[in-house]
Order: sequence, then C-alpha cells, then structure tokens
Amino acid sequence: MKRPRPIIAIPLALAAVVIAGSIAIGATTLSRTDAAIPLPSDAMKTSLPGLAAASGAPELASIRLLHLQPGEVRQAAGPFDDRFALDGLAFDGTTVSGSLRVTSDVSAVLDLEVIAGFYDAGGAFIGTARFVHHAVDDGPTDPVTGTPVESIPFQATVPAEFAGRAVSASVGVPVLVNE
Repeated sequence: MKRPRPIIAIPLALAAVVIAGSIAIGATTLSRTDAAIPLPSDAMKTSLPGLAAASGAPELASIRLLHLQPGEVRQAAGPFDDRFALDGLAFDGTTVSGSLRVTSDVSAVLDLEVIAGFYDAGGAFIGTARFVHHAVDDGPTDPVTGTPVESIPFQATVPAEFAGRAVSASVGVPVLVNE
C-alpha cells in the first residue's frame, strides 16, 4: 500500500488554513457594529486663504463692460464660450431669446444659467435678468443617433424697473454643467 505523497498533502493543508482564516475574518467583520468604531470628533476643515465663498448668483463682468448700439444683441464673454454656440439671438424690446447649442461633446446638459444684460439708448448698462435650466431627466435624444439633443431654447425678460428703457441686450453663460 502506498502512502500519500507529502507534496500533495502540504498544498491541501495550506488551502484548509486559508479557508478557515477567511471564514474567521468574515465572521468577525459581520459581527462588528458601527458602534464599535469611534466616530471622528470633527470633520475635515479646508482653508483656502484669499478665496471667498460664493455669496450669490454667478455674474459676468463682461456684461457691464459692453456698450451696445440700439437694437443690437451680442454675446458677452464668459468662462464656457468654447463649449457652446448661441443661435437665433433676438431682442424685441421686452425679451431677449435664442438657443444654446453645446459644441464640446454630446452629453446631456445638467445645469445652465444664461445672464441677459440690458442697455439704454446711450448704450449704458441698466440691468440683468436670468434664465436657469436644471435637467430633470436625460432630456431629448436624436432619434437616429441616440445622442442627447443639446440645443436649449432660452429667454429672459427685461425687469419691470427697466421696461421701456432697454433698447439692446447681451447674453452670457456663467454656468454650464454637462455629464
């Protein structure tokens, strides 16, 4: 009768030890509760010297710097200008409108804010209005390609205190978030 070879017995013994150890670790982990782990006394605090926290809605300084002619509608410079195109800009004296078309990629727009600046007959800046878009779903897709349709129509109405004085408008985008 032959005796089992020790070469086979050693790996079997090692496998049994590994399996038993894994079971012991698993049982210990499952039996622990969150109460056994102390919570940190305070959260991590970050300090960025010289950087003030946002205190209101985003602005575009470029809107205040423009000097427009009566009837003119122009795009004001903003941080995302390389990611979109404005189509069909129009101003009828009470509302500026158009559509924003994303050109940087084909992902859905999650958040969009358009600021409209309004100007008097002398070209002086008189005030702003906003259009805000928050995605509630993935939005419409192209029926052929299945890619998101990223043309978002917008409009902003002249605030009541500037009604009758606004003769030109500008549009800029301080917020553009897409997937």
